[in-house]
Amino acid sequence: QPLEPSLLRFLVCPLSKRPLRYEEATNELINEELGIAYPIVDGIPNMIPEAARTTQKKPPAEGLKQP
Repeated sequence: QPLEPSLLRFLVCPLSKRPLRYEEATNELINEELGIAYPIVDGIPNMIPEAARTTQKKPPAEGLKQP
């Protein structure tokens, strides 16, 4: 069951306190900054950090500069 769209404006990542992006294809809330995704089960986001999975996209390492 997908997330109720009106909830998205109230939900933030419990680790970074930043807004999350809803990914309809995987039914997850994505924190692109930290590279983690929280599952949504039966329309309810599981915002427990231990339940989050690592996404393929990794955040850039600090201190590394692009040439």
